[in-house]
Amino acid sequence: MTSTLAPAPVDRAAPHRASDAPRRRTRVFALPEARWAAAATVLFLLALPLHLAGAPAWTWGPLYALTYVSGGWEPGWAGLRALRERTLDVDLLMVVAALGAAAIGQVMEGALLIVIFATSGALEALATARTADSVRGLLDLAPATATRVDGDGGEETVRLSELSVGDTVLVRPGERVGADGRVLDGASEVDQATITGEPLPVAKEKGDEVFAGTLNGTGALHVRVERDASDTVIARIVRMVEEASETKAPTQLFIEKVEQRYSLGMVAATLAVFLVPLAVGAALGDALLRAMTFMIVASPCAVVLATMPPLLSAIANAGRHGVLVKSAVVMERLGQVDAVALDKTGTLTEGAPRVSDVRPFAGSGLETGELLVLAAAAEHPSEHPLARAVVDAARERGLALPAAEDFASTPGVGVTATVDGRAVAVGAPARLLRGRADAAAARAAVLAAELEEGGRTAVLVTVDGSPVGVLGIADRLRPGAATTVSALTSLTGTAPLLLTGDNPRAAARLAAEAGIEEVRAGLLPEEKVGAVRELEAAGRRVMVVGDGVNDAPALAAAHTGVAMGRAGSDLALETADAVIVRDELATVPAVIALSRRARRLVVQNLVVAGVFITGLVVWDLAGTLPLPLGVAGHEGSTVIVGLNGLRLLREAAWKRAAA
Repeated sequence: MTSTLAPAPVDRAAPHRASDAPRRRTRVFALPEARWAAAATVLFLLALPLHLAGAPAWTWGPLYALTYVSGGWEPGWAGLRALRERTLDVDLLMVVAALGAAAIGQVMEGALLIVIFATSGALEALATARTADSVRGLLDLAPATATRVDGDGGEETVRLSELSVGDTVLVRPGERVGADGRVLDGASEVDQATITGEPLPVAKEKGDEVFAGTLNGTGALHVRVERDASDTVIARIVRMVEEASETKAPTQLFIEKVEQRYSLGMVAATLAVFLVPLAVGAALGDALLRAMTFMIVASPCAVVLATMPPLLSAIANAGRHGVLVKSAVVMERLGQVDAVALDKTGTLTEGAPRVSDVRPFAGSGLETGELLVLAAAAEHPSEHPLARAVVDAARERGLALPAAEDFASTPGVGVTATVDGRAVAVGAPARLLRGRADAAAARAAVLAAELEEGGRTAVLVTVDGSPVGVLGIADRLRPGAATTVSALTSLTGTAPLLLTGDNPRAAARLAAEAGIEEVRAGLLPEEKVGAVRELEAAGRRVMVVGDGVNDAPALAAAHTGVAMGRAGSDLALETADAVIVRDELATVPAVIALSRRARRLVVQNLVVAGVFITGLVVWDLAGTLPLPLGVAGHEGSTVIVGLNGLRLLREAAWKRAAA
């Protein structure tokens, strides 16, 4: 791996124009669900202070009525459509519960339920739309056109859809590769992090495979097209994300899983409470009062609040600590995870190469600092990631760099420059040592092989043609990565596994440092999906943590997908169920533990709500439950479960989860 990007010759503006165009993102208020939810929220906030201040009913009553209409008409209509299909869903149930609350004078509580329900629907619609935007935007990674070369050497600019298998395309320096294929001629280094996740550009020469959407370095490549545009790796990523999003079983909150039976049972029971007494001669007014009381005490308000406050409180607490959980459904799913798959570059590691070893040869007359100064001075004019790593290492040590003259960069080989009157070359050992069989070359080859066996990228330094030392460059683990792996192992009962497109040696080294035993390296995006599905077929609920375009299909296919936020690709951020905004890996086990705490509170609340509802219903059926007392008992249970759920808003809740 060498430094190949020279500073001036390449006009980097042009090749990026297609991919740098503004992404097509759905605006929040372009969605009708968001507009109606916003209207309901504004109307509720206008009515609430008037109501609480004791203003006349004519000032706040119409505002509450408009809140019901704006926030409830769409879910109500959806519920009626479902009813026409002979199903009774939570949309209609919530609207009926809100109207029931209003009918007995609890207008504010009903309006609040409408606002919460409408806002939840709007957030779900927005998440769906933004994911679709990112999937479409992924296609922008590939250029719109390519330069096709005919048999006589003539060049023609064509659209990618016009390319056929067997065509030859020219990829100039700084351009994105237009098609999956194999190099026929030329040498360069290609940044293919979007496909494989490798942190460093990969040297490409005759016979090597390249992928559409990857970024070429300074060398020109002639590439033979081997896949149709609709079958490139990028196109397959798009299809995999779409298919995984569509086929992923829709998850429901606990209360939604019993929605049908509870709804039908409550409606049937209310009718029975009204009709049976009439049939045995009870007065109409008494029967109606008893049925209304039954409907109120049996309504699911407390059950709904039993579920939502703990989950919403957990979402808010996680958000304060840098974890964006996209919905209550996701918060519930996080606690179900029993297996974790981690990406390497940018997730387990920092995603930036750093100098890990400086090895001057005995007899070279150089100390480690002197070797690093020579290499950094020669690399200083280059923009290559490896060059930046070498220069940064010298600067971190406070070393002064002399000026370099006669700088030159050779794609696939390395750089040369004159430093303090000496000819310095820095590059790939195999290329710089080609054709040499002396003892110095053999020693350099052995040391380079030793570094590469340890998962590092070896960079050879020569002075006046003689090898003087080798640098080792590697990605670095995030702080606390090993602690996070240990915490995830304790939480799930199994050690996380590493899924990466990087080379096996680098993956094995990082995994050993982090305490991960199972490593699957060299994976393309579809192979990551296959690994996730293999685990899920074995009955595991898999969380995937990643950051790149190549991770997006696995994030979509997993039980729960979590993206690293700072350097995460747009597609990964939109596809994931949760985002680690500050890239603090230690928050992953913390949010799992917080979710499990929320699930325990949900169960507690459901028990409390069930006890209250059962007691009030039995009282109403077996005796005479006064309507005001029924309302008080019903609202009291609602308040209790609501306050219990809000306990997760406290800072102490996060500290316990993080511990």
